[in-house]
Amino acid sequence: MPWTGSKEQEEALQRLEQHMQSCQAGTPDIATQQWFLRDRKLDVHEAAQKLRRMMEWRQDFLGGRTPSEADVAPEASTGKAYLHSQRDVNGRPVIIIRASRHVTGERPLDDSKRLCSHLLEKAIDQLDGDCETILGIFDLRSFGPQNADFGFVRFLVDAFFSYYPKRLGQVLFVDAPWGFNAGWSVVKPWLKKYAALVSFVSREELRRQYFTPQTVPDDFRK
Repeated sequence: MPWTGSKEQEEALQRLEQHMQSCQAGTPDIATQQWFLRDRKLDVHEAAQKLRRMMEWRQDFLGGRTPSEADVAPEASTGKAYLHSQRDVNGRPVIIIRASRHVTGERPLDDSKRLCSHLLEKAIDQLDGDCETILGIFDLRSFGPQNADFGFVRFLVDAFFSYYPKRLGQVLFVDAPWGFNAGWSVVKPWLKKYAALVSFVSREELRRQYFTPQTVPDDFRK
């Protein structure tokens, strides 16, 4: 449902703004209110409930602000995740996760969550009217049991359902090893209908279908 500024949409936005004025965790900007209305198909009550949960999470966990580069620098230095400098062939910003560099319990889980939020916010800042979703790429080469952090995956599911709804357009699992299937069987039911966004691909398929030779991430050039 694109935002066209119709009378119905503007009336719903006015009602939502009135609801959110009483939110103790703060009032989201107009663009965010519009997005949550679209997500809830202009149901003002549902949009207000979801927005309040999101704003309360931002206040409680993020201190009401987007994590800065300095905030996430130690976690980012692991190289476990980054925002690619180029977009895919569909014009989507691309977040790449190197799963083998995330070892369960090695670093505080909250640090990983903040890095995730930081990258998502950076990617969302790149969205425009021509492209409104993000591509997530999980590099699963060398993935092992030590990398299966279900606590972090649970956060990702909550984030895309509740805090960044419908921002993720597609997820690619690249070169998943056989042992990954057991973990996927646990996680897939959590995703519900969003499981349809996930595709298993090889590096060759990734290069051929989602990037040009000039824009393919260095991680997948060979």
